Amino acid sequence: MRIFDTNVQELKYKVLMEVAYQTWLGNDSFAVFNEIANEIVKKDQPPMRCCIYKDRAVVAERIRLALGGNKKDKNVIQVIDIACDECPEAGHTVTDLCRGCIAHRCADACKLGAITFDEEQIAHIDKSKCVECGKCAKVCPYSAIADFKRPCERACKLDAISMAEGGEAQIDEEKCVACGACVYQCPFGATVDVSSIVDVINTIIRSENNTKYKVYAMVAPAIASQFTYAKLEQVITAIQELGFYSVEEAALGADMVAYNEAQELMERGFLTSSCCPAFVKYIKTKFPELKDHISHNLSPMAQLGKFIKEHDENAKIVFIGPCTAKKAEIKQEHVRDYIDYVMTFEELQAVIDSRDIIVEDLPETALDEASYYGRIFARTGGVTDAVAEAVKELGREDFAFDPIVCEGIDKCKPALMRAKKGVLSSNFIEGMICSGGCIGGAGCLTHGEANKKEVDEYGKSASHEAIKTAIDDYSKEFTKINQMD
Repeated sequence: MRIFDTNVQELKYKVLMEVAYQTWLGNDSFAVFNEIANEIVKKDQPPMRCCIYKDRAVVAERIRLALGGNKKDKNVIQVIDIACDECPEAGHTVTDLCRGCIAHRCADACKLGAITFDEEQIAHIDKSKCVECGKCAKVCPYSAIADFKRPCERACKLDAISMAEGGEAQIDEEKCVACGACVYQCPFGATVDVSSIVDVINTIIRSENNTKYKVYAMVAPAIASQFTYAKLEQVITAIQELGFYSVEEAALGADMVAYNEAQELMERGFLTSSCCPAFVKYIKTKFPELKDHISHNLSPMAQLGKFIKEHDENAKIVFIGPCTAKKAEIKQEHVRDYIDYVMTFEELQAVIDSRDIIVEDLPETALDEASYYGRIFARTGGVTDAVAEAVKELGREDFAFDPIVCEGIDKCKPALMRAKKGVLSSNFIEGMICSGGCIGGAGCLTHGEANKKEVDEYGKSASHEAIKTAIDDYSKEFTKINQMD
């Protein structure tokens, strides 16, 4: 059964798995580069690019990213330059549909003289003169002039990716929200999220079976839509088998956030959600007028991390989820003390396989800490449903909760524009940058249509019906366990 959507994901996984394997052995991955390269780029198989040497050079860069990437580049999404040279130059291009007509309307429309014709009357665009206005494309009777965009540029709705002088992609850190859309869409795997798997593994090893300190794994509720080849309870067991002290539900942090956010909303009158770090940065960079309306609450990840570290000051916490933007979030001053590392589901699969753990053969370990409402934070509309329930549990049925739910830049932008102009009737904006919510994150194994259904079923399986009950029960149990230790 195929785990990933694309071959690019599989290549990324293979490198991560080999790096993880060598780290468990205590080896430096660059010291054993040949062993890793020989395993991934085999001599008896056709090369993926022009030659085996380039394939191995790309593997070397992938190893570098698996070890934390370019330390001078603060962005968590980085570009492998040598892998990014296959796409043609973006912009307006004359295609094969050009019939060499003699009307030359395209040239007449261009006031900069950027269009010339060869001896067969085929049009050509001089990129040194073209300003990409598109007037030539509009008047062509054959629609022969196309506005070509690289897949990474097309995926980025924030114009954070452009072409550098050498032709490779470059990312504007100020504009980038680290959503990872370019990572998933690049067909050559040239845009990649940096990894902390080496640090995670070394943290587990150095804990000496959690005797020096405890290493907690915190799993995002979107996990219910992943690892479809096994039961969720078996995946939880697999995570424990890696050496974690315990596995905690980030959905419990979502319960905490929903309860706090409902109280804040009733006090302040208008809020935008704070659970999606990419959405929060989008507001701060594109709609700074609204930044004071962003909920003051931490994200579910950070909220639960804060609770754990307040009760276990020596704890190390690894968040496991679908989101590449979480890797940027933990660098922020108000979050970095609560979460040590972030791994995506892609990385988790690689680390599990590096230990030869057969997930589907493992016994089941139950995980039942959060409520239904905390678990459905993983999909669009889940935050809104949870806040509505929290308002109800707080006994404020008289409060007129009027939310608007948006997913993706294209849908979030109009809502924020109306809020900026003061014409938005709603008093709460739930914003998710990824389509479908967290279940559409770039770090997912798969991005299938059934994801939402799986998350809803996961929510319904929670034994806690009320948000407040889930929070209180977890607080009592966690405090009790740590007092015993």
